[in-house]
Amino acid sequence: MQVIVRPERRLLAAGSEHDLWCMLELTAPPALEPVARRPLRIALVLDRSGSMAGRKLEVTRASAAFLVRRMASGDQLALVTYDEEAEVRVPLVPVEERRDDLLEAIEAIRPGGSTNLSGGYLKGVEVLSGADRSGVRRVLLLSDGLANVGITAPSCLRGFAERALAREGVTTSTIGLGADFDEELMTAMADAGGGSAHFAETPDDAPAIFGMEFSDLIGVVAQDVGVEIRPEEAAQVVRVLNDVPIVPVPGGIRVHLGDAFAEERRRVVFRLRVPGSVALGARQVAEVMVRYAGVGSALTQREVRVPVVVDLVAADEAAAATPDHGVTEEVALFSAAEAGERARRLADAGDLEGARRALEAAARGLETVAPGSPRAQELLEEADFWSTRAALLLRNPEDRAARKRMLYRARSTRSGRRRAGR
Repeated sequence: MQVIVRPERRLLAAGSEHDLWCMLELTAPPALEPVARRPLRIALVLDRSGSMAGRKLEVTRASAAFLVRRMASGDQLALVTYDEEAEVRVPLVPVEERRDDLLEAIEAIRPGGSTNLSGGYLKGVEVLSGADRSGVRRVLLLSDGLANVGITAPSCLRGFAERALAREGVTTSTIGLGADFDEELMTAMADAGGGSAHFAETPDDAPAIFGMEFSDLIGVVAQDVGVEIRPEEAAQVVRVLNDVPIVPVPGGIRVHLGDAFAEERRRVVFRLRVPGSVALGARQVAEVMVRYAGVGSALTQREVRVPVVVDLVAADEAAAATPDHGVTEEVALFSAAEAGERARRLADAGDLEGARRALEAAARGLETVAPGSPRAQELLEEADFWSTRAALLLRNPEDRAARKRMLYRARSTRSGRRRAGR
């Protein structure tokens, strides 16, 4: 895995304290040959509550069947459904040997009653916790409504996903279907569980999402990717713009990124507070350490260390230096996404004017850095998205689908994930 750390400014004025934005870029290696990829261990956890009746359940069954048909020799899948009760329809079984049984069980799913999301999710984790750890293990959770039976507290459900990852190595991806599910809960579970959060605005969006999940899973080239940022001397990490699990460790922080897919780039944007020093010359202000399990014929623990180095120079030389515009642009994109999430919270609290101001400020920040940038089109499109959200929010503050689009756009940006080709 290629690891690069780019400070926004490499030349800092000696004698002054500095807040320094830095961007860590991870580039995953190409895909493994099919014979070398890790076998899949998937627990498919599907909502069959009453609100899923009709087109939603029809498309969900078809999407699940597509997934089963795509899985290969060595892959295993379990099928769990839930309404007011959770049920393991098919335990974790080899797909090649039990494909027909799985397809029959999927076709037999019918709508029921309430939504015991916690029960379904925990059964999904349970069936994977006993699976051998040589495979890529993931719970794929789909829901179209609010958790209203069983454990419903978002903090508890997020904690379940976090513990499944930390203790069992089981990742969690979520699919929210329609306009009535709890997007804060579903995105939080995916973030804590090291997976992906998807929004299927209409039932017809679901097949592409199942396909994307499958492509990601067969393209896993590194697992349990973690980044430790360790400042030197009196320096501090004062901010991380990514919306991913972050925990303190001795001497710094650890950012958990989950699995890495073939050729994707992951970016972590953070700010260091560098104390003043009168000594001129090169100075290491932090070390970034990336740990992950390389995927091949066997899992291999790997570690890459990269120093963060700046040059302390005279004030006039530092002032004349050109910043790294790529870092500046990424800070603007992440900051706009963060403002979008803040605007949602303000709107939920009834402060529509505050939400509008936050979104318009986000758009202005992007417009400021766009001129002359090779990414100008991307930056201006993002600015247009957030300024349009501001207008739509004032026009129709009760539009739940629009709020979901805002959240998923923001979370996608702040995950730092850029897929191959982007």
